[in-house]
Amino acid sequence: MIDLRILRENPDRVTRLLGTRNVPSDEVAKLLELDTELRRTLAERDEIRASINQLSKSVGELRRAGQVDEATQAQERSRTLGEQVKELETRASELTEARDAIWLVTPNLPAKEAPIGEDERDNRVVRYWSPEDGHRGVEDFELPTFADHQRVPHWETGTELGILDFERATKISGSMFSMYRGPGARLLRSLTSLALDMHAEAFEEIRPPTLVKRETMQATGHLPKFVDEAYAIERDDLYLIPTAEVPLTSLGRNEILEEAQLPLRFAAYTPCFRREAGAAGRDTRGLLRLHEFDKVELLSYCTPDQGHDLFLEVLRRAELLLQALGLTYRVLDLCTGDLGQSSARTFDLEVFSPGTDKWLEVSSVSLFTDYQARRANIRYRSSDGSVNYVYTVNGSALAWGRVIAAMLEIGRQPDGSVLLAEVLAPYFRGTTITKSEKSLPPISKNR
Repeated sequence: MIDLRILRENPDRVTRLLGTRNVPSDEVAKLLELDTELRRTLAERDEIRASINQLSKSVGELRRAGQVDEATQAQERSRTLGEQVKELETRASELTEARDAIWLVTPNLPAKEAPIGEDERDNRVVRYWSPEDGHRGVEDFELPTFADHQRVPHWETGTELGILDFERATKISGSMFSMYRGPGARLLRSLTSLALDMHAEAFEEIRPPTLVKRETMQATGHLPKFVDEAYAIERDDLYLIPTAEVPLTSLGRNEILEEAQLPLRFAAYTPCFRREAGAAGRDTRGLLRLHEFDKVELLSYCTPDQGHDLFLEVLRRAELLLQALGLTYRVLDLCTGDLGQSSARTFDLEVFSPGTDKWLEVSSVSLFTDYQARRANIRYRSSDGSVNYVYTVNGSALAWGRVIAAMLEIGRQPDGSVLLAEVLAPYFRGTTITKSEKSLPPISKNR
């Protein structure tokens, strides 16, 4: 959550910054009003409690002095004040609930470097990269030339080779699920191993639980705002994770770390689950938008001074992986109106898919400042003894569905086989995908 002290001290600035994130000014004003009334109510409660404590002391003194009537009056006064405390506590609970209902969905304050904009149309392309030309600026970039055999959509190539089986995935689980077979399954495993190995020297590998508590989802900002996107197991009040960011963020929940321990870096491979409730009919073919997908996630706890460098480090790692795989990509600096709720600054990485003629997002790298740490109560003790919230940094390196989609298209050869990047050879046991002879044939239409 945002730091309410900043809102109290400079409401005009906070209102202006949140306005760039499409938060109405009256909503910010309501949050401040509720917070002010809550603080006033709590102060009044505490003042009356102090009076009750003083009366309790005086009752004993009056009785010892033989002033029975005065002691009785003090007791009555104490009981009356006690009823007032109960009323104030009830009011404080109501105000807390009302304040938190707004506070929990109020987005983070954007970093001053984030471009101002209303929505994704105002995102800024920072740079491009292609295997042929390396890094290129926005002005001098030209898409590589792709042959006709590379313009075949990945779902057709994957089906022809027998490495993707969407029909049986749908039969088993419904629409927007995928199934990798034979070399396809090995490719998915190879990419995961490659990514974890590339990060192993700096990031501790974690295999977290896939089911998490409500408070774990709330810590990252996925609840309550995105409850409609989450898969819930209501009987146990557990959620399937939408990203490994969720359990990784809560590793240090309600803990105080030492500054000397920071930064802490974690890497995790997990399946990820999202309802994609608003995606009906939008990019739902093949691997473009799925309810379940695999991803390697990077997350770090750090001090505010370390945050910017770690943010750029995670971005660099995601870019180096895309370069190793030989994929053309671009880096987008997300505008304030398109930032995720918890993010102060985000760079998206998008690979080019010649089979769909689209740029596909494969990674989001975000600096969350202390927004998530405040929700999760993750703090650190500085060398001067003060205790402060950590910063969190997070990024995908990488999400495999769309990466594989681009690889199957860019690597497609005239004979229909697919050539993979050389870096995968030790993991995949080769660099060529040909038609799998072991796969079941396509589902019969005459069944």
